Amino acid sequence: MPAIPAATVANLRDLGTLPLGAGRSVRSGLVFRSAQLDRLEAEDAVVAGLGIRTVIDFRTEAERAERPDRVPAGTRTLVADVLADYLATSGLPPAARLKTLLSDPALAEEHLGGGRAQAAFARTYRAFVNTDSARASYRAFLTELGDPFAGPVLFHCTAGKDRTGWAATVLLSLLGADEETVLAEYLAVNPGVREAFAPLIEGFTLQGGDPELALALLGVVPEYLEAALDEVAVRHGTMEKYVREGLGVPDEVTDIIRERLTVYAA
Repeated sequence: MPAIPAATVANLRDLGTLPLGAGRSVRSGLVFRSAQLDRLEAEDAVVAGLGIRTVIDFRTEAERAERPDRVPAGTRTLVADVLADYLATSGLPPAARLKTLLSDPALAEEHLGGGRAQAAFARTYRAFVNTDSARASYRAFLTELGDPFAGPVLFHCTAGKDRTGWAATVLLSLLGADEETVLAEYLAVNPGVREAFAPLIEGFTLQGGDPELALALLGVVPEYLEAALDEVAVRHGTMEKYVREGLGVPDEVTDIIRERLTVYAA
């Protein structure tokens, strides 16, 4: 699924056309993912042409205040702060402070060197499943997609890779995508994220920072996603039960999501 070449939005992609098996695929033009929209310009015809009606913002209050979204005219914003509870108990996770960490190699090494970055991301991904704020946020996301009158939706966090990646994983799993497709879609953000943050990576390494640590912060790896999937398996057994019992999304809403977002080959 190639990125949509928008000049002012990083890592913008349509989940449409992804295969779901049995001759089915995700319907195009209804659900998009991206990085934050703080640089979106009204004259960006590529984004305007998508007809986005709702933007779902998974970022923390501090992230939203520092870099407010610019949304297309006539678009409503739904705030869904995934990490609010994690923030209250464990502090700001790496996913929500990328710029700070990448501007200070010594700080990054102190807090996240020696494999601690990977462990921190695994804890964060488990929090996507087991905290109340995350459950409420992903419930809001699916509820919006389950509105039969909803228009095209764009969902995002800061880099568009972690909180956003889990949302895409949940949705694609509900629609029936196999594990290989889900993982490939999850990992497909890496080139776009690295391109968007290239100046930060370069500055980090020029100051003596470990490039592998920068990539651990900015990229995604299968182990991050596996942590969240394991949390689902331990707590709920299946993705269906996680959505029904953990998120509190009724089966009727899930049925509408599948009807709206699935297309069959001619």
